[in-house]
Amino acid sequence: MSQSAIRPQRLNPNRGLTKPGVVVMQTLFIWFFTSLEIFFRSGVGVISGLAICIATLGTIRFARAGTAYVSAATAPLAFAVVCITALVIQDGLHPSRLGVDVVSSFASAAPYLIFSALFAWINFFRNRK
Repeated sequence: MSQSAIRPQRLNPNRGLTKPGVVVMQTLFIWFFTSLEIFFRSGVGVISGLAICIATLGTIRFARAGTAYVSAATAPLAFAVVCITALVIQDGLHPSRLGVDVVSSFASAAPYLIFSALFAWINFFRNRK
């Protein structure tokens, strides 16, 4: 057996998603699943919540060192922008209906947003030490 087969491979710190890559990946992943769910179900639910969690966990796993802050901060912001944009497209600019839909969408996704943000911020502060 050779020495290289026994010794674990060291990860290259220059491989993985950069900060802009994390933002783009999370935004596109959340946009795809959230917009599909809003247009087919007329609301946000489990699919969007799982997309938020998977996007956050995926960027923590596949991003470069030093991008944990961006992984933690981008998912809730991307979800808010995508949700408001999709609801404006679907409902139009009717303030009362849009307000109710936005609040109900945020309430539906709140457990997933809290879990993913909590995990990402714990990861950020643990890696910061």
